[in-house]
Amino acid sequence: MPTIKVLPHPEYCPQGASFDADRGTSLCEALLEHGIPIEHACEMSCACTTCHVVVRSGYDTLGEPDESEEDLLDRAWGLEPTSRLSCQAIVSDTDVTIEIPKYSINQVKEK
Repeated sequence: MPTIKVLPHPEYCPQGASFDADRGTSLCEALLEHGIPIEHACEMSCACTTCHVVVRSGYDTLGEPDESEEDLLDRAWGLEPTSRLSCQAIVSDTDVTIEIPKYSINQVKEK
């Protein structure tokens, strides 16, 4: 079972986090299941960029992003070469380290 390590984020997980996730689960689903309330305004349908994460290790194990994900990522705040939409990045058998960007394109958040 792979481990997902989340680097500290001032709002979502100030101390960082580390947890095991089931193979075949999206990063977004795994984060939500483990109490990290990452934004996902489109309900994980690959229609926004609010669940954008930067993969710091294990990027190549998440599969290739498809064209629609790549098009959306062009609009993400803080885009990096290893950026992914967490709703589209599927966990395999390898550990992954991610960073949730400080900002998203969402100007208003529901609590």
